[in-house]
Formats: sequence, structure tokens, C-alpha cells
Amino acid sequence: MMKASADRLVVLGLLSTGHVVFGVVLALQSPLPDVASWGYIAASTVIHFAYYFLLYHSYRLGDLSHVYPIARGMSPVLVALGAQVFAGESLPVLAWLGILVASGGIFMLAGNLFKRQLPPIMVLTAMATGTIIAMYSVVDGMGVRAAGTPRGYIGWLFVMEGIAAGFIFLRLGRRMWYIRRNTLVLGISGGVISALAYGLVIYANSLAPLGMVSTLRETSVIFAALIGVVILHERPWKRRVVASVVVAVGVMLLGGAMH
Repeated sequence: MMKASADRLVVLGLLSTGHVVFGVVLALQSPLPDVASWGYIAASTVIHFAYYFLLYHSYRLGDLSHVYPIARGMSPVLVALGAQVFAGESLPVLAWLGILVASGGIFMLAGNLFKRQLPPIMVLTAMATGTIIAMYSVVDGMGVRAAGTPRGYIGWLFVMEGIAAGFIFLRLGRRMWYIRRNTLVLGISGGVISALAYGLVIYANSLAPLGMVSTLRETSVIFAALIGVVILHERPWKRRVVASVVVAVGVMLLGGAMH
């Protein structure tokens, strides 16, 4: 939605608003998270500011087909490393192999990163976005475990995103009064779906190692690539299919490590 929009800042603000709507509904139905988790919520909120900034500029500088796989391909490995350092999670060799194979498959979707037509600043910004994704993934994974209530942590995390939404709408100024109704509905509903998706990831982090959850999460890139080939008839299709197979092999290795 951000990449396709003529005004990405408007879409970003609406997506953030959808996150807040989801957060308020969930927070009202859940117990307060433990005090020990509020520092993680605050840290994640700040990191998400950086994420939105980098995501906005990544899509301004490059194509979705390049930016998204680079950012998402990096994060599983970085999350697994961060979880080992900060959360004391030690994964078996088979799990590490699965993570590396799956990440490699996701990277394949971006094509040759050293082509001359790919601006180095775009590649660097996308890589920075991937690093930020890994940072908030590790923080939220540790935070939800300290919260005592996954739903409460998820709800209040998205409630706090109201700060980001307010900042964006202040930047928009009078433009926010001229947003079309269909854009408004689509943006906010997209934000609710986005919040539900990441909320499920946070909940999964309370049950399983962070590196494994992050790897399985990023397989969504492959679903997007296959939709592009089958429904949108995007090309080249061979690289996308091969990448999908590589990621599937990585997931099977992860499955073997979990048994």
C-alpha cells in the first residue's frame, strides 16, 4: 500500500491509526501487562519510529521487489543472533541451518544486489530497515515474556503507536482533511490487519524461540512472490519459484529441529 500510494505519508498515518484501533480494542479486553514489560514497550515504540522512517525512505528510493526481500531476508538471522546474545536462546545446528537457508531463499527474490541499476543508498537503507525489524522483534519477544499477559502486551504496544500516528498527522497538516473516504477505509483496515499479523508473531514469541518465529514469519515474502507469478503474471518467474523452494527447504529443516 505504501509503495503504490501517491502520498506514502498519508498511508503510513492511516496504517498507524489502524494499529491504534486494534490496540485499544485488545487492551480494553486484557489485563495490564506486568510493570517489568513497560520498558520493552517504550523501547519498541521508539524503535518503530526508526522503522517507519527507514521504510518510508526505502520505498521512495527503490522498488518493492528489491526493498522488501532485502529487509525481510536479513531479519531472521539477526533476530536469532540477538536472541542468543540478549535472551540467552541457543538454537541447535539444524535450526541455524534452516534459518540461513530460508533467509538465503528470501534474498534470492531481490535478484543481483550488485547490479549497476540498483542504487547503493537503496540497498543500504533496505538493510538498515532489516536491522531495525530485528531490533524490535527481539525487544518485543523479550517484552511479551516479561508481561505475564501476551494480549495485554500486544494491546498496549499498539496503543502507544498513537504517538507515531499523531506525529505523522501533524506533519500532514491540512492534507489530512482531504483524504478520500475509500483511502481512509482501506488504510485503517489495512492497519488493523497488519496489527493482527504482528500481534500473532508476538504471541508466538511467547511460545517458541525468537529466531524460529522470525524465520517462519518472513516466509510471507514467498507467498507474495507466488501471488505475483500466478495471479499477477509477474516475471521473471523461475527465480521466484526456485526461491520459494529454497525457503520451503529451510522451513522443513526448522521443523526437523523443533522435534
